[in-house]
Amino acid sequence: MTTFDHILPAVSDVLVAHKTILSSLDWIFINRDLNGKVRLIVPDTVQKNYTARCKVEAITTDLVQRLGAHAYPLESSILYEQDRMFACDGTASFPLEGFENVWVVDRLATEGNWASIAPVTTGVPRVVFFSIKGGVGRSTALAASAFSLAQAGKRVLVFDLDLESPGLSSALLPNERRPTFGIADWLVEDLVDNGDAVLEEMLVTSTLSHDGEIYVVPAHGRDAGEYVAKLGRVWMPKTGANGVRQNWSQRLVRLIDTFEQRWHPDVILIDSRAGIDEVASSCVTDLGAGLVLLFAIDGEQTWSGYQILFRHWHRSGVVRDIRERLQIVGAMIPELDSIDYFASLREHAADQFTDELYDEVPPGEATGDCWNFDETDESAPHYPWAIQWHRSFAALRSLHSRLEAVDMKEVSAIFGSLIDGLQRSITGEGDSRD
Repeated sequence: MTTFDHILPAVSDVLVAHKTILSSLDWIFINRDLNGKVRLIVPDTVQKNYTARCKVEAITTDLVQRLGAHAYPLESSILYEQDRMFACDGTASFPLEGFENVWVVDRLATEGNWASIAPVTTGVPRVVFFSIKGGVGRSTALAASAFSLAQAGKRVLVFDLDLESPGLSSALLPNERRPTFGIADWLVEDLVDNGDAVLEEMLVTSTLSHDGEIYVVPAHGRDAGEYVAKLGRVWMPKTGANGVRQNWSQRLVRLIDTFEQRWHPDVILIDSRAGIDEVASSCVTDLGAGLVLLFAIDGEQTWSGYQILFRHWHRSGVVRDIRERLQIVGAMIPELDSIDYFASLREHAADQFTDELYDEVPPGEATGDCWNFDETDESAPHYPWAIQWHRSFAALRSLHSRLEAVDMKEVSAIFGSLIDGLQRSITGEGDSRD
């Protein structure tokens, strides 16, 4: 029986047996549709060449036999296209491992596939706070980071993009100071060209700003209104009057760019949704962030989740586009046995990066241009920026009130490693990965 996970290995086996015809084609796509069914897309010149067409049909005959329910019937198993760009139709593709001219086109029900990596923005540094699972103190860490950076005189622009579980704004703003509208409002209004009507009432400054500024753009406004109904529409693509289509990530980039140009921050901090969903995919891969913080606790759920994500990047051929932006953050390091816990966390993080992201360096050979780090190298992306668990920041009803009365020495004791790392990243000092 062939299941979804067997599709690409089976396709590879079939293609190996037909390498002669493959070598004569400029390109060939393995098209995997929304239902997980496969057919080939090949240049239309094949259709006009009897010999070539027969050889491609022989491939599809073998594929139908191997893939069973995951293959199209023979009569519809081949599509012919004049241009490879039209064959993709805007969908991301990745090379099939082991073949120079074979790509996989994966049609997904959502537009966030984790395999299309936007280049790092040339503007203000953007930092994404991401976790594979919730409940690890990610939003609290972002609030403390914004607070500390503002204390140091930085202008910090914060976006709460955890749209399905919003709460960051409550950490930085008292209830009475929240703006009228939020990101969900703009995304819905933008669909009907009404985004400008809410734009000026989406951002407020936090009273925690001190020497710098903290500009907060929340997920929703003071009155959430019909938030569930809005949430069901925020992911919609938009086609403008000029016929140009923008998916929801592109619309989000446009929003962030607008605020960046309006407020001129020194850094943009983005709170992502936890898990492997469309919101998280957009935050991590589509917004041009130069630094993606991967929050981790030392448990099987954390490492199995990151392994799934890292392997997807590896298989999709985009590892080199994303890996140098990543940094593990050790969340909630326990008070007891903290040294042993940290060592275990570091070891497991190093294992994940070594297996999926680092270049393999043969024993005894110099690293040269290879991207690799020793487990104990403090400059390595797997080496955790530690956040200490502290009862004063656990189960708070109001983080804003807590930060108003906090001692900076206490913040440094808990979040110092994270804050120092952010400062280095923003200023470009001491980063040995470049």
